[in-house]
Amino acid sequence: MRSSRPRLFAPAAALLLATACGAVHADQDHGAGAAVPAPRAPVTDPPVDGVRITSVTLPAASPAPSATRGPVHADPLPGDSGISAAYQVGNDGGEAMTYTVLFAFTTDTGEVMDHKEVTVSGVAPGSTRSGRVDLGVLAPGASPVTRVKIEKVGKVPAAEAPARTGGCPASGLRLWADDGDAAMGLRVVGLHLENCGKTDYTLDGYPRLSLLDENREPVHGIRILHGGAAIASGTGADDPPAPFTLKPGQTARSGLVWRNTTQAGTSVTVPYVRVVARPGAAPVTVTPYLDLGTTGRLGVGAWVPADR
Repeated sequence: MRSSRPRLFAPAAALLLATACGAVHADQDHGAGAAVPAPRAPVTDPPVDGVRITSVTLPAASPAPSATRGPVHADPLPGDSGISAAYQVGNDGGEAMTYTVLFAFTTDTGEVMDHKEVTVSGVAPGSTRSGRVDLGVLAPGASPVTRVKIEKVGKVPAAEAPARTGGCPASGLRLWADDGDAAMGLRVVGLHLENCGKTDYTLDGYPRLSLLDENREPVHGIRILHGGAAIASGTGADDPPAPFTLKPGQTARSGLVWRNTTQAGTSVTVPYVRVVARPGAAPVTVTPYLDLGTTGRLGVGAWVPADR
């Protein structure tokens, strides 16, 4: 199945227009093959869930060849298109939060040429963090990127943020969700649990799930069913529960399975899922963005060794 779900969710997307500031003239002597300075366009659009783009940098257009000088090229460095966006993340809440932001680089007509995801960890209450996201290199012949927008924002308490890389959490466990797969309305998102600590960790059964809305409040009316086969067979989340031990460095997997069928009634989307690996474990909040439609059902697989 091919991945189709968006990684993040936000109540709205802010489309930010990057307009060139100034012009590059052919009679300026930049030297053969030198890069033309890229203009930086300030952006004043309102933030999206605490995140805003402050400026966008686009490569200056190459001027027409001069009769007395050779053509001037805006040659980006290898691996760099010269297109970037500066952003700020502001936390006006009362606890440290980790933000995951999906930026879309688009053409004038709105065609998305690429996405870039940025995670900003542990933003303290009342503080602001700044950064820059770079587009990288577009495929040859791709339409020019002229705009950048914040497509989706996810934020979770820093103490519950997934930890796929970096230092081992105090719990000795890393838990995260993958990007998922989708085909003909069937959705599957993998849950992964790594023992990054120094002691063995025993699992037996299913992850405990709490479904949360965009304000991280409980979502009611959804049946959580044990086993992926409760939704569809062949998803890889069908194994029955059995006890096993994760030694340091080993990984277990589970899975979330659902359909996005929409019939009579109100469609339900669940952006956040709080996962407890076993009773008493520290919760981790992942962002699979469950587009459950009107089905009212979600299947969860038992923990099994990742190499099974």
